[in-house]
Amino acid sequence: MILMEKWRKNRLFSPFVMELLIIMFVVEFVKGALLLTILPVYMKTTLGATTFIIGWTLAAQYIGDNVLRTPVGWIIDKLGYRTTMLTGVLLTFVSVVLIATTSQYSWMIIGCALLGFGTAPLWPCVITGTTEVAGEEGKATIMSVVYMAWLSGVGLGPVAINFFVGEAHYSSSFRILIGCMTVVVLVALLLPRRQIASSGNQSVKADIASRDRAPFWSRVTTYLKEVRRSMNVSPLLFPAMFAQTFALGILTPILTLYAKEVLKLTSFQYSLFLIAGGAVTVIFLVPMGKMVDRIGIRPFLIIGFSLSAAALLFFTFAKSMLLLYVLVALLGIGYAFIIPSWNALIASVIPPEKRGAVWGFFLTIEGLGMIVGPIVSGKLWDVYGYHAPFVMSGSVLVLLLVLQMFISIPKKGMVR
Repeated sequence: MILMEKWRKNRLFSPFVMELLIIMFVVEFVKGALLLTILPVYMKTTLGATTFIIGWTLAAQYIGDNVLRTPVGWIIDKLGYRTTMLTGVLLTFVSVVLIATTSQYSWMIIGCALLGFGTAPLWPCVITGTTEVAGEEGKATIMSVVYMAWLSGVGLGPVAINFFVGEAHYSSSFRILIGCMTVVVLVALLLPRRQIASSGNQSVKADIASRDRAPFWSRVTTYLKEVRRSMNVSPLLFPAMFAQTFALGILTPILTLYAKEVLKLTSFQYSLFLIAGGAVTVIFLVPMGKMVDRIGIRPFLIIGFSLSAAALLFFTFAKSMLLLYVLVALLGIGYAFIIPSWNALIASVIPPEKRGAVWGFFLTIEGLGMIVGPIVSGKLWDVYGYHAPFVMSGSVLVLLLVLQMFISIPKKGMVR
């Protein structure tokens, strides 16, 4: 038993998994720095853009990301990890250079769209590769590790870049981000062409070759039928998947604006603000993932949605900074409960032989929430004020708290 556990841990931290996690961390570091810290304030103060335009700019990134997620899943199954991921990180590198060298927000929108196209392979590649290595018994644990790398990048990016952003210049911060993307390209070159598990299965290879000879629309129809066969869950899961990311997407364009324009925080204070929530989430993620594997999904969803919804509904009405930090920490704890349990549920309904394609389809549904969220958020801010986006996000989580009660969930997180 001890030898089996040691072998499983070695698989979870193999060079292949570590390469995927490094790419995840650094790319999300760059995205977090751009989307959460640099672009909202730069476009608002320097370019004079409205919050609605800023929302559309950030939505362009999610549109580009989401459009390619489903086909990227199919491409991973066909071509392997290195070709898919390397193409993506090269596009991301180009987008960062474009954003760094332009001063017009129309080009910012184009650059963000390219950023989305480039990062589209990231989640399908990382989730497909890591869950394949982890096996059935460790999905929630490996998902917690993946999300820890994601949140560490998303959290550290805005925090670290704050110390390099001046009042009127961003050259140092852009040089750092370009350097980060150079590292990502080098790591992507080390990825294997395809996983042994998929390349060694001759029946899978023959099935792929057979489907490749079929007409395009026939392949699409076959693909949708395969996805439909994998959906052994309540239909309510799909609107819930949209709502979960929609609630998060609402916060994306306005967190920095709220901290800088309403709370009047300095860069250092804003960094502490982000750490209060992000660090708590990262610390709790892996323990929560292990507990989900042992206990099950439902209790963690109930606690997570309740804590997060309460924190967001009261957030902009807090009168003291101490209470604000407490609410941010509660939000972080809430998402530490939500992330492993929610993704363990989704992972549990995906057949092993269709991981790439089906994950791509599911991530497309979730990505729609990240597209619509920033657009709605910007309009709410411009029309109704800064309270509205936070109240909307909290209300959506309350809806999810109720909705998940009617979704069939296995007693154990990873049992199909």
